[in-house]
Amino acid sequence: MKKLALLFILAGIVLLSIGGYRYFQIQAAEKQAVTEVNELLEQSSKETGESTKRAPEDFFPDMGEAVGFLHIPTLDAQLPIVEGTDPDELDKGVGHYRGSAYPQQNDQIVLSGHRDTVFRELGEVEVGDTFTIELEYGEFEYEMVDSKIVDADDTTIIKSTAPEEELVITTCYPFSYVGNAPERYIIYAKPIY
Repeated sequence: MKKLALLFILAGIVLLSIGGYRYFQIQAAEKQAVTEVNELLEQSSKETGESTKRAPEDFFPDMGEAVGFLHIPTLDAQLPIVEGTDPDELDKGVGHYRGSAYPQQNDQIVLSGHRDTVFRELGEVEVGDTFTIELEYGEFEYEMVDSKIVDADDTTIIKSTAPEEELVITTCYPFSYVGNAPERYIIYAKPIY
């Protein structure tokens, strides 16, 4: 019986060590992305010539590139936006779904993040709350108009809305679920002009 108890204790220590390592690894990746975005925005504000900045129609970042911030005032959150939604990109912050638009590109903008890291408190955001996307070519504000819960494999939420701009924010659901969540929580927001 003592050997079994010792085995459980050792297994617990190993699992906690792996979890702790993973947590600090994600924190370091997100901190690095914040640094990259701050440098990008600082450099952009120093550039005086408009020709040196990427215009909205020319804004197509490389995979893994940190491109801006998503501000969620309700949560007092400033989250780095990274191009791509693969696990490596999502470890750095909020992922921009490749193939969706950016502000002023007149189509659907899709941002995704982990429910247990950047979007831990996303369920507290309500209709009427705002989001701001800050990029090198400006800041763009959106107001939440709706939310819904869909199956994890439901890809019908990603679609063209051209010429109308729409911000869609997605994360796994339920928020407190342990393991691969069976659903997705979706927020819809419209631009505030």
